[in-house]
Amino acid sequence: MRYFTDQLQRSVALPVWPPRRIISLVPSQTEYLADLGLEEAVVGITKFCLHPRNWFEQKTRIGGTKTLNIPKIAALKPDLIIGNKEENEISQIHLLEKEFPVWMSDIITLEDALNMMMALGELTGKEDVAKRISANVKRAFNQLTLPQKLKRAAYLIWRKPYMVAAGHTFVHEMMAKAGFENVFGDLSRYPEVSEQMLAEANPEVLLLSSEPYPFKEKHLAALKELCPKADVVLVDGELFSWYGSRLLGSPAYFDRLYRQLHFGPLLSLPG
Repeated sequence: MRYFTDQLQRSVALPVWPPRRIISLVPSQTEYLADLGLEEAVVGITKFCLHPRNWFEQKTRIGGTKTLNIPKIAALKPDLIIGNKEENEISQIHLLEKEFPVWMSDIITLEDALNMMMALGELTGKEDVAKRISANVKRAFNQLTLPQKLKRAAYLIWRKPYMVAAGHTFVHEMMAKAGFENVFGDLSRYPEVSEQMLAEANPEVLLLSSEPYPFKEKHLAALKELCPKADVVLVDGELFSWYGSRLLGSPAYFDRLYRQLHFGPLLSLPG
């Protein structure tokens, strides 16, 4: 029996180490497990775990991040389940941990993400790969140069009603890394905001995320009318909110976004 501490500061006992039957409950962590080289060990993923594509097509899907199929998970007989405090429902996690080892991440900052990467490397017997990936992520962010003056921005994650990423979120941290001051940073988590609140916040930039709501170019005009002085731009939500190995590409993307906002044209910026 080996014991590990998760990011909720709980002790997690693994009767089998390294684990041979892993279920991942979070898309960004699923992609990271793939990059750690755990093709054979991961037996179950969620319906939102789109990367890598061959895993999405071939692995058993055990429901959504907040709508887990508990019987299906049990049938896979996992010796490790990996989840996240924000993305999974705590009531379902409590049910699972009665029968299986469940390791939970809790990620608000880049440092939290780097710690998660190292912890999962230790947890799965892939420490060397984890060290390499986390070091590369850290190096990429260290090379990112922030502008002298941050642009005031709102980051929209939902429509009808509008919802934004506010303070105490990983997106809030990534906005700062990308050169933005979050106009809703004094609020918490993912609040609903009215059109009046958006207009009164008077952002210089409106960032429309590709997830969880898939904003498209057809949504730009209405928001431009609402905030006529703002640049309205579509952004890759995965590069702002995924806290696994996808972070390797975030700094270069943030740099391109900064340049686009200063030198145009302002339409969309695919990953």
